[in-house]
Amino acid sequence: MASKPRAGAVRKGTKGTKVGTGGHGRKALEGRGPTPKAEDRDYHPAAKLKARREKLAAAGKLSPRESNASVSAGRTASKPAARRSKSDDFEVVTGRNSVLEALRAKMPASTLYIATRAEMDDRMRESIALATNRGIAILEVMKPELDRLSGFDAVHQGIALKVPPYEYSHPMDLLDRAIENKRDAQPLFVALDGITDPRNLGAIIRSCAAFGGDGIILPQRRSVGVNAAAWKTSAGAAARLPVAMASNLTAMIKDFKKRGVFVIGLDGDGDTSLPGFALADRPLLIVVGSEGKGLSRLVTETCDAVVSIPISQATESLNAGIAASVALYEVSRLRSNL
Repeated sequence: MASKPRAGAVRKGTKGTKVGTGGHGRKALEGRGPTPKAEDRDYHPAAKLKARREKLAAAGKLSPRESNASVSAGRTASKPAARRSKSDDFEVVTGRNSVLEALRAKMPASTLYIATRAEMDDRMRESIALATNRGIAILEVMKPELDRLSGFDAVHQGIALKVPPYEYSHPMDLLDRAIENKRDAQPLFVALDGITDPRNLGAIIRSCAAFGGDGIILPQRRSVGVNAAAWKTSAGAAARLPVAMASNLTAMIKDFKKRGVFVIGLDGDGDTSLPGFALADRPLLIVVGSEGKGLSRLVTETCDAVVSIPISQATESLNAGIAASVALYEVSRLRSNL
């Protein structure tokens, strides 16, 4: 008796002869071709930047050389657009004093936000009136929305103002303006070296304005900028006192010295004591370092004198904002007695 073939051992026949596609699949094998440049892809930030450049060039606000430059060739041009956040496009000033001072100083603003059922006082009413007269949009929003807009750690007091990013002055323009405006008094400036806390910056701006200072100078790197938190802490003084930004703090100090400005650095180990400082009667620049690291080595070597504030031995150091306030007060007191 013949045995049946083992299952799976018999090749099954095919229905007809298998033929090719006739070249229909060749296009799929060839792929989609080279990847378009970033500036040629409508959805890419580089394409949007290119379109914006062309629009500015057409309006005469950009040179042809700049408008024709390849956005993707220098990759640094496309990265800022790709990583830009809302915080780079505007700042939010919060607090009744800060908002009122910003409006009084006619700081550019687009929207005034008022919390629903916020308690009205004279500052709120004046802010609304100033915004109305300037044509600034006024929006009434719920408190949770104002919390989100201001940052949940901010105390907005029921009011906030949307403003463009802060426009910094040039340090030498700051000096020229002070010399021109203060013919009967000596200019006084504060420079910050490594200050990264916006509350310290705001406190120093407020103290500098209170004691007759002419401006604040910040380094471009490793420093906090004038943001919403600094505005809040300054209690509106940032609207009255100009802030400049230096690309190189050490070079800027040398330029000030060439113009006859005496430069002192605040440091706990300084060899000159602040009380009775003998050189307060001349143009003065006070350099304040961070609370932790103090003044950098190059800045210390560039200063004309390093000054210390006498404190109790039980305390290691003063907060940068407090140290600047003490120094500014002492200089103001000495100058008033001259």
